[in-house]
Amino acid sequence: MALILAIETGTDICSVALVRDGELVALRESDEERNHAKKIAVFVDELLRECGVAADELDAVAVSKGPGSYTGLRIGVSFAKGLCYGQNIPLVAVGSLDSLVEVAREDYEAGIIDVENWNDATLCPMIDARRMEVYTQTFNAEGVAQSDVEAKIIDEESFSAERNGKPFVIFGSGAKKCADVLEGATFIEVVPSARGMARLAEQAFAEGKTEDVAYFEPFYLKDFVVGTAKKSLLERVMK
Repeated sequence: MALILAIETGTDICSVALVRDGELVALRESDEERNHAKKIAVFVDELLRECGVAADELDAVAVSKGPGSYTGLRIGVSFAKGLCYGQNIPLVAVGSLDSLVEVAREDYEAGIIDVENWNDATLCPMIDARRMEVYTQTFNAEGVAQSDVEAKIIDEESFSAERNGKPFVIFGSGAKKCADVLEGATFIEVVPSARGMARLAEQAFAEGKTEDVAYFEPFYLKDFVVGTAKKSLLERVMK
């Protein structure tokens, strides 16, 4: 049983949740792009004040470890590490695709989404990796992983075996662009949220699966590539 602050910043969503004993207590989130660094500290402060909780009452901080946006993951992990150092509490890492599946399962159970033969479905969360590539993994309806995490370029043949006979449900920031390509797939609107980390973070904490705060790094899956600016610094200053 624990009081955990959960942080999700691996996509365009900046989301912070307070979790007690695996249950969501409160949530703050925004889909305003490229503003995570400004939002995260404000959200945490608001959340703790709203719930009457001091930072030193937290038992752990959980952070989405990736895969996802390089910058977004670094912002979340850096903030989580700083809080863990300051309060001398453990850091718990939760897979981004795992927590996205939890959000989908919660939404189904709440009646927010409706999928025929859900219990027989293969769930396929997708996080956008640009163009027709996604970070993805398959799960059964109970949220148990059926494959490894991969960066996958989607075409007509992708997941052909999984789409044969049973419902194949895709969701996440990379799913919409794949819906017309994957014939027979069912697309549902599900977005990343720190609320999807609640049960997983509590379970990891209870099992003692914590990270080394000094050395933990996000799971990027792919190397970060620095692009070349279209204009030189001088040109931009003089404009």
